[in-house]
This record gives sequence, C-alpha cells and structure tokens, in this order.
Amino acid sequence: MQSVRLKSRQWLEDTQGNIIIGEGRQRIFELVEQTGSINQAAKLMKMSYRGVWGKIKATEEHLKKKVVITERRHGSRLTEDGKRLLTNYTRLKKDCQEEDEKIFNKIFK
Repeated sequence: MQSVRLKSRQWLEDTQGNIIIGEGRQRIFELVEQTGSINQAAKLMKMSYRGVWGKIKATEEHLKKKVVITERRHGSRLTEDGKRLLTNYTRLKKDCQEEDEKIFNKIFK
C-alpha cells in the first residue's frame, strides 16, 4: 500500500446542528486573545468584522455565556469561560488525533 495518512476534524455542535466551536472559531478565539482585537482577528482570517462577530455571538448564544469581552480602553479578550472553552477544545482535538492515529495504525500498518 502506498503511503497513507489519516485526516480527521472535530467540532462541537448543538442538537440542531449549529456549530459551537470548530477549527475556525478556535482560530478566531486564539487571534482575539493574541491581538486583543476582533477587528485584527478578522483581518488576519480574511473575514469581515461582522462575520467574526457573528460567529462569536453564535457561540455565546449556544453556551449562554460570554466568551469574548470587549472594552473601549483594553480592547477584546477571552473571558474565563472563553479560555476554558478554547483550552478544552484544543485538548479534545489533540486527544482525538492521538486516538485516531492509534486506531489507524492498528488497522492499516
């Protein structure tokens, strides 16, 4: 068999299929935390401010918690709930990828 590798993605959604967090929102939250700006995060992702803001608000509505706080003087940053969501999602992805790799190797190698 030629060289083969497994690719997989994980995201969380509500019971209606609405995305709560996936790779795109993970990146948004990381960039907001790094840059202190929703606008800057949007530019780096080549998205509109409105698009990024909409994704943040959708996550907050599904969780019924604020994940990003915006202040005029201090810019934007993740709340403690936002940091926890990002940390837990990042850990979930890492753990899933490790387990997926074990299963892949057991079956294909």
